[in-house]
Parts: sequence; C-alpha cells; structure tokens
Amino acid sequence: MTAMSQARSVVESKAEFTSGPVKAATTIFQGALVVNDGGVLGPGRTALNLVAIGVAEQTVTNPGAAGEKRITPRRGTFKFANLGADAITEADLGKDAYIVDDQTVAKTSGANTRSVAGKIIQVDSDGVFVRVGF
Repeated sequence: MTAMSQARSVVESKAEFTSGPVKAATTIFQGALVVNDGGVLGPGRTALNLVAIGVAEQTVTNPGAAGEKRITPRRGTFKFANLGADAITEADLGKDAYIVDDQTVAKTSGANTRSVAGKIIQVDSDGVFVRVGF
C-alpha cells in the first residue's frame, strides 16, 4: 500500500471487546476467563498455547459444532482466585500471571504447562487483579 495522498475517514475501535466463535460442546460462564483455544473461544484451562482474550459478560452455551454460538468477552483488569499452592504475592506486581482454570491464576507456568493470563496489577487477600486481553 502506498502513502496517503488525500484525507481518509478515521475508523476507531476502543478494543474493549473481541467477538469470536465458541468451541464445540462448551459452556462459558459469566465471569469466566475466556481464551483463544486453537481459533475458537473457550474457558480458561491449564494448557499451553492459549491466548487470554478477556472475561465473559454473559453465560454462553454452545451444544453444537464450533462456531454455532459466538461470545464477546471484554478486555480489562479483573479479579481472579489466587492458586494457594503457587500463590501470587505483591512481589509479583507487573509480572505475568498464568492460567489455571476459568477463574484461577498462578505465579508460575507450572513447569511449562500453563499459558499467560495477563499482567498482575494488584494482589488482595481474596484474589489477584490481572490485566487481560492486551
């Protein structure tokens, strides 16, 4: 593509939401961490090569084939449960949190078995705030 030679319309996306097809035979619950799992969206789980997309704002059940239902997760900073056996502490602020399941994050990759959930923003006594989807 060549450089502009005249004005063009500005098209902007706030990039707050991402829409995608739901994995086959899958339910994603409201509040769940949503991941790109091989080109379809599903709930967070312990696995490699998942990409954290955001958090589900509604429950979506796809009883059929991949893509028969869609979901629009929201990007942002959300509170998740902190895995006690691999707990995130305030010393981890700014580091990566790792996906354990659709509501839990951990400090480490679990010997290279977990994907990155996002950046650790805040640690509370009852959970961890993680910036997801960026």
